[in-house]
Amino acid sequence: MGTDIEGLIEVRGRDGRWTARDWLPDCALVRDRYARECLFGYGGGLGVDIGRALFDQRGKPDDVSDDVPDDEINHSHSYATWAEVATVDWDAPLTDGPSWTHIGTWLPGPRGELELDDVYGTPAEVLDAAEELFGEDLMPPEWPEGGEVHLNGAVYRPVDVTPRIFAPPDGDRWGPVWTTMRELAAEHGDENVRLVVWFG
Repeated sequence: MGTDIEGLIEVRGRDGRWTARDWLPDCALVRDRYARECLFGYGGGLGVDIGRALFDQRGKPDDVSDDVPDDEINHSHSYATWAEVATVDWDAPLTDGPSWTHIGTWLPGPRGELELDDVYGTPAEVLDAAEELFGEDLMPPEWPEGGEVHLNGAVYRPVDVTPRIFAPPDGDRWGPVWTTMRELAAEHGDENVRLVVWFG
């Protein structure tokens, strides 16, 4: 069994009260534990340092709308205003060094320069090639500075865990959420639009 995410976007009226405006769209409800870990500190597998997720399990706001549940089934609440989302550094590392579990794959782009193509769990064949190249069995963060593995036309390099890689702001999962918040903020103000999420 996995854990589901739920959430909504609230707007604060002139009376100071928050009301639910939009529920999370289906695209954001996908069980993507890496995105959840980067955004809300809930999930696992990337090793995001405690407290460095963008909106790390902040709890439920005291003035939250009545639509947000608070019971034994729904837990690990977090939130963020559009003012906070709009100033996120999506390229800031969320760990103190490269990922221990994932590797970046670079391929030649249209102009021949290497471009990051994908990031995924480090394949055994890459680790084997690294061991042969570096002379010992090393995980990507342990490779020599500037170390990389060339294999089957691709270049493999260690990568830092960043929100842009695992929860891109313009991606098809969370991009629509940020777009909705941005549009509401243009009408109501950056501090008056808030995302609230929880897990259950």
